[in-house]
Amino acid sequence: MKTNKLLVATLAAFVSISSYAQTVDEIVDKHIAAMGGADKLKGVSTIVIERTLAVQNMEIPNKTTVVVGKALRTESSVMGNSMVQVVEGATGWMIRPAMMGGTGDPEDMPAEMVKQQAGQLDPFGELYNYKEKGNKVELVGKEKVEKDDAYHLKVTTKDGQVMEQYIDANTFMLTKLKTTINGQDGEIMFSDYKEVEGIKMANTMDMTSQMGALTFITNKVTVNAKVDEAIFKKPTK
Repeated sequence: MKTNKLLVATLAAFVSISSYAQTVDEIVDKHIAAMGGADKLKGVSTIVIERTLAVQNMEIPNKTTVVVGKALRTESSVMGNSMVQVVEGATGWMIRPAMMGGTGDPEDMPAEMVKQQAGQLDPFGELYNYKEKGNKVELVGKEKVEKDDAYHLKVTTKDGQVMEQYIDANTFMLTKLKTTINGQDGEIMFSDYKEVEGIKMANTMDMTSQMGALTFITNKVTVNAKVDEAIFKKPTK
């Protein structure tokens, strides 16, 4: 009798785990389809995004160039000063003006910062091909995000970074992300999704952390543009 009870309990646990895994995969599959579909995303080799960053009553132009999976360059102009951040593979460099603690000359990017920035090498997020990337995804539950139902997913990347992603239960688009931003807990809200070359992307990102609040407004997105990879090389002083 005890053996039968143990067998029933084991089977019940197995069914529960299997259903849980299928539920996660179903949410992720619908999310990828909502973004444009796996085939469409796979066909993107480069992406250039021009945004305006609104912070403390200032509007700062920002341009991000990504060679998917290989290199990333973000450049901004702050009060006439140029700020550049580049990640290529496992290394990075940056240029910071004096007003931001730099010298205006190229300097190596700290390893922890490279690790945080590296996630942007994949513009479609940690859920896209998450198994192939070695990421772990868990379904925490269903919650409200600004009055709308959303699936709360806990994502642990291959290198141990943990983030909370909220997928809208109706549109299956990412609506909120909780993660570490510049070493501090932060939150990003995504909204105003628009389609570019068959791919949906958020036109507005509202970021909050202990450092304050920022808003990114997308002005232009170019998919599969030719990129001169020389822009990722660290210049000499």
